[in-house]
Amino acid sequence: NILEISRKYKVKHLIFCSTSGVYGLVKKKSLDETMQISKPIQFYAATKSSNEIMAYSYSHLYKIPVSIVRLFTVYGPWGRPDMALFIFTKQILNNKKINLFNYGNHYRSFSYIDDIVRGLKAISNHPPKSKIPYNNYNLGSGENIKLTEMIKILEKLLNKKAKIKYKKLQVGDIKSSIANISKLKKKFNFKPKVSFEEGIKKFVDWYKNF
Repeated sequence: NILEISRKYKVKHLIFCSTSGVYGLVKKKSLDETMQISKPIQFYAATKSSNEIMAYSYSHLYKIPVSIVRLFTVYGPWGRPDMALFIFTKQILNNKKINLFNYGNHYRSFSYIDDIVRGLKAISNHPPKSKIPYNNYNLGSGENIKLTEMIKILEKLLNKKAKIKYKKLQVGDIKSSIANISKLKKKFNFKPKVSFEEGIKKFVDWYKNF
């Protein structure tokens, strides 16, 4: 529907937020935009991958400027309550156990919301102008952070010890998702400004008031 409306009204620039999940179980440590996205292992990621492909077709056929932005584990105030940071903070404060899947051996490019907004603003000001006006970008922190590091920081900020129940890897879960953001850096001189520990503190301060 959005693609059809974009065609009908000749939008100047369509920005579509995709997900790092489109890369699936690729074994490379750092994920970049040249990699294939045809084997996602979650239905959510599969819908995003198919959306990207449809957007490319519309860009090719109708010359709609499209920027695909693959987001990596966004966190911060007003975030989704089903995300790990939200759940862990709530469980620690309420003295309840945290389910830690894959025995805590998950790695992510946790990306603070303010940095995501900055990246999106930079991209929005530069619609693609090539023969097929389509481009894609990874947008994240580019850091390699283990999930257990988040718990350590939360314990420190909340002054409470987490109760942890270690569990095996869930079906459809990705062990490691590290963003290569060199394309974004090169094109827009983009660099994340908020460190992981600073971002967690900002979230905890917000959560306590919320």
